[in-house]
Amino acid sequence: MSEPQTPDWVRDAVFYQIFPDRFARSDRVPKAAGLQPWGATPTIHGYQGGDLLGVSERLDYLEDLGVNAIYFTPVFQSASNHRYHTHDYSKVDPMLGGNAALRELLDRAHERGIRVVLDGVFNHCSRGFFPFHDLLENGQESAYIDWFHVEDFPLTAYHPDQPANYACWWGLHALPKFRIETPAVREFLWGVARSWIDFGIDGWRLDVPQEIDDDSFWREFRRRVKQGNPDAYIVGEIWGDGSRWLKGDMFDAVMNYIFTRACITFFIGKSLQRRHLEPEPLRDAQPADAREFAAQIDRMRGLYHPNVNAVLMNLLGSHDTARFRTLAGGDTSAVRLASLFQMTFPGAPCIYYGDEIGMEGGHEPASRGAFPWDESRWDLSLRDDIRRFTRLRHDEPALRRGSFETIFAEGSVFGFLRRLGDDAIVVLLNAGQDERIVTVALPKEIADGTMFADRLESGAIRLESGALRSVRVGPRSGRVLAAEARR
Repeated sequence: MSEPQTPDWVRDAVFYQIFPDRFARSDRVPKAAGLQPWGATPTIHGYQGGDLLGVSERLDYLEDLGVNAIYFTPVFQSASNHRYHTHDYSKVDPMLGGNAALRELLDRAHERGIRVVLDGVFNHCSRGFFPFHDLLENGQESAYIDWFHVEDFPLTAYHPDQPANYACWWGLHALPKFRIETPAVREFLWGVARSWIDFGIDGWRLDVPQEIDDDSFWREFRRRVKQGNPDAYIVGEIWGDGSRWLKGDMFDAVMNYIFTRACITFFIGKSLQRRHLEPEPLRDAQPADAREFAAQIDRMRGLYHPNVNAVLMNLLGSHDTARFRTLAGGDTSAVRLASLFQMTFPGAPCIYYGDEIGMEGGHEPASRGAFPWDESRWDLSLRDDIRRFTRLRHDEPALRRGSFETIFAEGSVFGFLRRLGDDAIVVLLNAGQDERIVTVALPKEIADGTMFADRLESGAIRLESGALRSVRVGPRSGRVLAAEARR
């Protein structure tokens, strides 16, 4: 098979993940009477009324942060605040503003060069999805009986203490699983994927795609999507090794939870609040020093082709995890340091909404709180630093498209080199509580006498005898040193 081809624009992307019910509300979208107050403690079932026009009205904020791509959790009509229980795949939920709101958001975002990726839930639907509702109403006489894995009658959809008599995701009666081998189901789902590409979205994030254990389904999914938009981004929710899907014939990338785990082990380390991690697949994360962290990164990079590594969605957290700051026991330095790594590492960084202003929250639903638009509640220093990191990434092509090489890994300090043509950037990260003074050897291709300017602070360091000598790296901080001779 030829090498995987991945969308070029993703190499330059800084993603921002939005949980639509909790990011922003617009007065232009009518609201139901039963909403929780904005900012109320998140609950499993309650709505707080965020919508897509609210996002459209906050694009200035996202653009200022350095975001140029948005990943939304599901937006289609659903009787759940997270909308993974899809009722109608052809309609944006009216509570989010309907199809017209998505149209406006896409148009406004695209005018600014901001891409929009939607969440595709194709393994299962909801009890309210019309073909399943028909099955509940008509039983064995339903025209859609072959759309689902029916085991017996009667079906028991609303009594979780009784057998459902149909296959459902993780045994949840509310989530009937599609019978993917049925031709009509396949055509329906491929049609959904293509129709929204034609509408103008820039790609799909795929929910639990490993549950559809059918490579031919995903190959045809890719063909249909790419036929509509060759630059569409297809990223799967795979928590471990995604090699099976990343050979160039199915997905472009995965949500890189291997990256997430590595960041937890090094940047949080022994401060990890394990009770918040226990309900999650990352629960086995253990504290790591720089050498162990480097080994994790090398193993991760060795899994995939360079074209895939360049577009992996690198995240510190998501709607399915506790927030990074909460895992760190409120230690903002962990968020700051991990974010610096995220913005200087190969792949597409993804900020979980509100992490940049210090939002906290344990395992879901606690991690799905409403964004506080009162700036007095923001950690402005953290926000400003993350904004500096995203701008640094945009300013330096080597940080987006350059090679990667580990050049230092001792104790609490991890260092790497990014190179693109004559550009060379050294990144040093100290996860320890004490200042470290290190000497870092660089490849002989970089000439002695080259001055490396600190891109975060003032000052410069001269390359002497093939090394940067006596480089000070403060506690819980990092340095980004860019070769000046290239300018």
